[in-house]
Amino acid sequence: MQTTSRQAYLDWLRIMAIFAVLFFHSAMAYVAEWEWHIKNKETSYLLMEFNFFLHQFRMPLLFFISGTVTYFMMKKRSSGSFIGLRFRRLFVPLLFGMLMIIPPQIYMERLTQGFKGNFANFYPSIFTTGAYPEGNLSWHHLWFIVYLFLYDVVFAGIFKWSMSENGKRKLNWINNLAIGKRVYLLMLPGIILYTSLSLRFPETNDLIHDGCYFFYWLFFLLAGFACINFPALMDSLEKNRRISLTIAVLSIFIINYLRWNQLEPYNLFADWQHDWRMYLYRSLYPLTAWAWVFAAIGYGKRYLNKKHKVLDYINQAVYPFYILHQTVIITVVYYVVQTTDTIIMKYLFTVIVSFLVTMSIYHLFIQPFVVTRFLFGMKPKKKDKKTVVIEPFLAKQERETVLAS
Repeated sequence: MQTTSRQAYLDWLRIMAIFAVLFFHSAMAYVAEWEWHIKNKETSYLLMEFNFFLHQFRMPLLFFISGTVTYFMMKKRSSGSFIGLRFRRLFVPLLFGMLMIIPPQIYMERLTQGFKGNFANFYPSIFTTGAYPEGNLSWHHLWFIVYLFLYDVVFAGIFKWSMSENGKRKLNWINNLAIGKRVYLLMLPGIILYTSLSLRFPETNDLIHDGCYFFYWLFFLLAGFACINFPALMDSLEKNRRISLTIAVLSIFIINYLRWNQLEPYNLFADWQHDWRMYLYRSLYPLTAWAWVFAAIGYGKRYLNKKHKVLDYINQAVYPFYILHQTVIITVVYYVVQTTDTIIMKYLFTVIVSFLVTMSIYHLFIQPFVVTRFLFGMKPKKKDKKTVVIEPFLAKQERETVLAS
């Protein structure tokens, strides 16, 4: 079996994952316990539980789908050409984002901390104060682009080799994972890594101190690439989708039962850092993440593999949308938290307004123009085929007119 064209269900799942990020970040100002750039005075434990659930699989799903995107981008390119493309599609938006998109987020946060100047007074400080949070230079939510860029550059040669006839031949054993329930063996490296290192290296997204999660996310990308490179694995995920959903539901239920009843090992055992039950509990987190990703892929392949005329527009918009969305959210939140409305009204207002503003910016100022498309990592705009056909026709008519005269 060969994967010859991009699959619509992967695009739909990517769109859904980006929308999940919108709902997640829009809630962060209002969730209890978790710190964020700007916080509302009153917070909600129910919104925190909503975000807790989304947090288990939103980024794993994005990295898994990014692995499939890498496959399709490499199909007709050499490793060098692919790396050049990733510089244009990832590194350029990252650099632009750090210089233009992220600073307004930090500025709004500094205003809540007592900064009195305007944005023009603030902006030079991103070059002089060092890295966030002590300083004002950061990639904030664009850490995803940083990690994805590094993964693709480092593994470009291996990816290309694995797609070749020689690579497929030597890696043919991977197809054995599609037999029965063996596809779940893809979970094991990530589960073992997370269980072993997550207590010692908590998530930072700063690359330097992210000793567990940098490799944890990588396993999802590698799994996504492997599953699209060996389509039998995707077929297996579709066949086993009910098993995946069952594992996902049971694991998140067990996690929440232990959390809500204060039965986590660190509440029960004095030396919990070295207790085997703590590691057993920690293993539930990557298990539920993998299970939700596998369930999403399985059900998506079964029911969402349908193209729609609006899919191309939305699929082009999701990447600029991701780059922009948190800046818009924090700007909206800065003013919303100053009102006296209920948390649910503030949250709904934040989601709706942030979505409309972000999409408006994309549609009016990014999508139509060559420069902004380049800065936000979009493909060049397609040429109008009618113009290409008409111009030679007109030129021919003009030549015939000259000859006739």
